Amino acid sequence: MGEVLDVLLRAALVLGAFLVLPLVIGQTEHKVMAHMQGRLGPMYAGGFHGWAQLVADGVKFAQKESVTPAAADGPVFRIAPAVALVPYLVALSVIPLSPTLVAADIDPALLFVLASSAVGVLGTLMGGWSSANKYALIGALRASAQLLAYELPLVLAASSFAMAAGTLSIVGIGEAWTPWWLVWQAPAAFVLFLAGVAELQRPPFDMPVADSEIVAGPWTEYTGLRFALFLLAEYAGILVISALVAVLYLGGWNGPWSGTFGPVWMLAKTFLVAFVVIWFRVTFPRLREDQLQRLAWGVLVPTALAQLALTAVVVVL
Repeated sequence: MGEVLDVLLRAALVLGAFLVLPLVIGQTEHKVMAHMQGRLGPMYAGGFHGWAQLVADGVKFAQKESVTPAAADGPVFRIAPAVALVPYLVALSVIPLSPTLVAADIDPALLFVLASSAVGVLGTLMGGWSSANKYALIGALRASAQLLAYELPLVLAASSFAMAAGTLSIVGIGEAWTPWWLVWQAPAAFVLFLAGVAELQRPPFDMPVADSEIVAGPWTEYTGLRFALFLLAEYAGILVISALVAVLYLGGWNGPWSGTFGPVWMLAKTFLVAFVVIWFRVTFPRLREDQLQRLAWGVLVPTALAQLALTAVVVVL
């Protein structure tokens, strides 16, 4: 009975974090973009510093009717938002806040996170393919090409950290981390971050949902809470990728008085990386499709391979 209660408590904590932290990232995005772009609306909703902007968005989505196009593949169309969202919940269960504060400490945790996050992209593909809309289909095809291009550098970059630590356990990698990694693993972190942002289809890698070209891509026919689930999946993906970069490259819970403030350090580093993701959205224009592919195959993959070779040499020596 004690083991069952322990599992239920861990599951409840992960679910609570999954429901709260992506919303915090969403609220942060509202504020960061409002400051950087001089947007007035998000700074006034509800009064003090626009605290009610996220609440207003939630009410707006809840009031809208959820419509399924007559020609759409109904079951696939309706389940796609859940397929996009749930894998990030699964991935979050193995990402630690500290060596002792993790829902499921499994040995191949790094592979588990990478595989789970890749499944999340399938929700976008399902939504676009099932919508019976040419713009949604084009967006789904763009998303599939983007997934194929950026999954390889993402895995190669993560492999560099695993090789340096000698383990696929995220807890093990965090414990093996030293400040020296900030220098010699910097190229791997660069590739990991950019490939992660591209897999989330965030600007400047948002060709699958380019509103000026294909309306909203795979999301074109979605309304109401189903559309909100796709947005929540995007913020959940930011949380997972930011937490992964925070552990692998920034040391996660490592810092002054880490025995007491380890989870605080982990959350602070995660939100620092999430801030950079939002900063990228505000700063850089959208890439063209050919530029996207050239960046993946011509820059990120060679960089990741070179870093992997360097890591192998350093580990052997």
